Amino acid sequence: MNQNRMPLFEKVLQHQQGKPISFHVPGHKNGSLYEESLHPIGEWDLTEITGLDDLHSPEEVILEAQQLLADLYRTRKSYFLVNGTTVGNLAMILASCHEGDYVLVQRNCHKSILNGLMLAKVRPIFLNPVIDEHLFIPAGVDLQAVIHAFNQYPMIKACIFTYPDYYGQTYELKKIIQLAHERNIPVLIDEAHGAHFQLGEPFPESALSLGADMVVQSAHKTLPALTMGSYLHINSDRINMEKVEFYLNILQSSSPSYPIMVSLDYARHYLAQLSNEDITYTIQERDKFLKEMGEIPGIAVKESNDPLKLIIHHDHLSGFELQAFFEKVNIFPELADPFHVLLVLPLLKADMTFPFREAVQRMNGLSWKTRQARNRINENILLQDDPFTTELSLTYQEMADWSKKWIGFDQAIGKVAANMLIPYPPGIPLFLPGEKITENHIIQLKRLLASGARFQGDTEKLEDEKIAVFS
Repeated sequence: MNQNRMPLFEKVLQHQQGKPISFHVPGHKNGSLYEESLHPIGEWDLTEITGLDDLHSPEEVILEAQQLLADLYRTRKSYFLVNGTTVGNLAMILASCHEGDYVLVQRNCHKSILNGLMLAKVRPIFLNPVIDEHLFIPAGVDLQAVIHAFNQYPMIKACIFTYPDYYGQTYELKKIIQLAHERNIPVLIDEAHGAHFQLGEPFPESALSLGADMVVQSAHKTLPALTMGSYLHINSDRINMEKVEFYLNILQSSSPSYPIMVSLDYARHYLAQLSNEDITYTIQERDKFLKEMGEIPGIAVKESNDPLKLIIHHDHLSGFELQAFFEKVNIFPELADPFHVLLVLPLLKADMTFPFREAVQRMNGLSWKTRQARNRINENILLQDDPFTTELSLTYQEMADWSKKWIGFDQAIGKVAANMLIPYPPGIPLFLPGEKITENHIIQLKRLLASGARFQGDTEKLEDEKIAVFS
C-alpha cells in the first residue's frame, strides 16, 4: 500500500477547502460560534457526514486509513481507538476471556487491565515482576516465573503482559510468548509506550514482531497523535476478530472524535515516513542532551531500553522534589516517583529542532546547592511478598456481596482490600480489590506517603491513615 497517503486527513482537508455550511452537529458549526482564536479547533471537529465515513462501520476513508495502519505494522487487522488504550485493553480482555477463566496477568499492569478483568469476571493469577535493584522500580517478567505459573495453574486460558513498562524497560518477551503458544494460550500485550518500536533498531522489538496475538498501543504517547488516540492490532488467528469489533462498538463513543482520528492517520504516516537519517538525527540530538544534562551537579541520567525515555536521578532530592525544581523553570517531566523523574523525548525528523539546549540552560539556572532533602528515601519501596504469583482471596462475584469498612493501616494487615489504591503515575495499583493486605503492602504505602507520592482511587481517608477492607 502507498504509505504516502493520509486518506482521512486528506478528505477532511478537502472538506474544509470547500467552505462548508454546517447544518449538522457539533453545535459549534465548524467553529463559527467560537472566538476567532478557537476557529481552527472547530474546523477539524466533524461528524459522520457523507464522505467522511463511520468509525463503527468503515467503508471509505477510515477503512483505508486503518488498512494502511495494518500494512505498516504488518498485522491481520488494525483499528483506530478514540477512547485511549484504556478502551483497547477492555475490548482485548472481554473479547479473549470468558467468565471464570484463569488468566495470567503481570502484577505491575495499568488500572485499565484490572478494570477489564473485573468486567470479564475472570480469575486472575498475578505474576509478580522482578524489582530493578538499581532503579527501585518494577522490571519485567521473569521466564522462570512464567514457567512456574503454567505448572502451578495448567488451566490458564490467556496471558496479559505490559511491554514495555512506563519507563521504557523491556524483557525477554519472545520466549514467554513461545512458551504460551506451545500451550495454545493467546498473549495479549498492553504496549501503550511502544507504538514507535515498529521502527526497529535502535528501539526494542515490538510485541507484534515478537509474536503477540493482540496488542494495544497509545499512539499519543510517542507519536504525534492527540491525547486518547491509540491503535489496536490483531496479530493471529487465535483472536476472534468479530468479538473484538463487537466490544469496540459497545465500548467506544458513538460520536468518535474526528480530530483524534485524523491525528491517528497523521501519526501512522509520520512513522512510515521516518528515514534512517531521521532516526540517526533523533539519537544524536538525544545523546547531546543526555551528555549536557549529565554535567549538571548532582544529576545522574539513567538510560532506558527505549532511547526516548530518560530516567533522571538527583543525589539529594527525591523524584517529587526534583520534579518541583524542574517545574520552577517550566520544564515538565512525564512523571516523578520517590527516586526519579522520567523524561519522554520526541521522535524528530532531520529538519526539526527541539529546545534541548534551552532546557539545559534552564536547569543550569537553578540553585542546585541543597541540603539532604526531607522526603528523600534511600531504600527500596517495592517489596515482594512472593517470588512468583499471587491470587485474589475473593472472586469478583463474591466481592459484590460483601460490605466494606475503614480501618487503620496496621489493623488492615491480613484483611482483604475493598478498594484499588494507585500511586499515579505510573498507574500501577498498590492494593487490588479482593487481595489480602500484607505487612509489605503497608510498609510500601507508608513510604510512598512519606515521599510525597500522589494517589488515585478511594483516597478520602488516606490522611487519616485508614483504608477500606471487606468485612
